[in-house]
Amino acid sequence: MIGQNNGQASETIAALGSFGPLTTAGPLVVWTIVVAFVFLECAVIIGLFLPGDSMLVTAGIVMATHSSGVGHIWALSVGAMIAAIAGNQAGYVIGHRTGSKLVARKDGKYLNTKNLHKVNVLLEKHGFWAVLVARWIPWVRTLCPMVAGAANMNHRKYTIASTLGAIIWAPVLLLIGFYFGSFLEQVPWLLPAVLIAMIVALVLGTALGIWQYRKEMARPTEIVEVEEVRE
Repeated sequence: MIGQNNGQASETIAALGSFGPLTTAGPLVVWTIVVAFVFLECAVIIGLFLPGDSMLVTAGIVMATHSSGVGHIWALSVGAMIAAIAGNQAGYVIGHRTGSKLVARKDGKYLNTKNLHKVNVLLEKHGFWAVLVARWIPWVRTLCPMVAGAANMNHRKYTIASTLGAIIWAPVLLLIGFYFGSFLEQVPWLLPAVLIAMIVALVLGTALGIWQYRKEMARPTEIVEVEEVRE
């Protein structure tokens, strides 16, 4: 009887451990979500409102629950890195084609005159290092490529800095999540709770972000002229 109860408990834990669309749908869904989020957060304005860092950590934990997780996490790290690099280049091109005058939102939460000027000053004062460090600051991570392009920052210098930042950022967060998830697997009762909480937070954060994005885009526009980043 005791053995039967233990077996039922194990089955319950296993079922809870596979809770959520990310886990049950398999690595392909995780790949799609991660690559899409990373590219958008590095390329376009909606990325300001997406929970990119927590998404990478959550994806790493989810991968740890799969039998083929080790191979997938390293491959996904490379894929996320490439998506970040591509997003950076897309953001730079968008800013460069826009010219020195960017469109901000009056009293916006992130896309406002103050933040665009902040990024412009950071690039002017610190150049290469500003692009590198910007990778770890959520709203700066999205605005930096666009402002760098509009400010006509040296493309070669920008590319080197943003690529190094991508190499450090996405793979590191994915691997942190993966090895944290591997640790949680040693405590079966804890893994389902953490996984469920993080997936729910990610879904709610994304929904809230999209709502905030639409609210921000509905605000009146104002033109911000950025200063050229000198060599």
